[in-house]
Amino acid sequence: MFTDVQAVDFDSTIRYDIRFFEGLNRIVQTEPCLERDRLMIDPLRTLGIEKGKPFAPDAEMKKTLEAGVQEAHAVLAARYDAGLPPFFEGTHWSFPAPPELIQAAAANFEDPNHFPLDARGLAYHYAYIGIKRLGQGQFYLINIKDKASQSYDGVKTYRLKVPPNAPVEQYWSLTAYDRTTHVLIKNVDRASRASNSEEVQKNADGSVDLYIGPKAPGGKESNWIPTDPALTFELMFRLYAPTAALFKKTWTLPDVEEVK
Repeated sequence: MFTDVQAVDFDSTIRYDIRFFEGLNRIVQTEPCLERDRLMIDPLRTLGIEKGKPFAPDAEMKKTLEAGVQEAHAVLAARYDAGLPPFFEGTHWSFPAPPELIQAAAANFEDPNHFPLDARGLAYHYAYIGIKRLGQGQFYLINIKDKASQSYDGVKTYRLKVPPNAPVEQYWSLTAYDRTTHVLIKNVDRASRASNSEEVQKNADGSVDLYIGPKAPGGKESNWIPTDPALTFELMFRLYAPTAALFKKTWTLPDVEEVK
């Protein structure tokens, strides 16, 4: 048992200002350069980020860098909002990353003719997930809009009916995230609900109704994921030890519906 280790809060929010480049510089200074990362070494040098040298942009350079990273953020956010390829056709449940990135990651980015840089930037601006072995031990589905194709509003209540016989050997979970920052919603009691929780209520047919909103419906507290009424949010559905039924699409996760 570890008795001398204290918990440390870590804010994983990406900062789209000069702190983005300061963090990038720290990584360049402390981490080894892998062959797959050589593509970015010279461009970073033009920004004043170079291993073994101080990063000290003047006021004008800081202004230019901040304008650039904010423009990049706007482009990435627009691409993300346009939607990733659907995993279940006819629903808003999508792949967790662009397919070309999933393919490249599985090959450890070693294919000299395939380096989807833009797709990589898109994926890692909204999620921190391991996609190298996606589908072997786990699989992720992302959802940013409800059945009516509307973005999720933290002031409203929604329901997801998870059908019975989910294609997992271990368990599944649903997690809500802040739509703007893509990190866990702050100041709520919990961020997710999972099938391995004993308190989660099942319906007679084995399905599970999950509720996402600022307040739990009466008697549904154990199946409720809280949201912040002041924020929009997004969802990720995780499947641990997924089975063939998921990839054959013989089991389908339906869209999330607003509770009127």
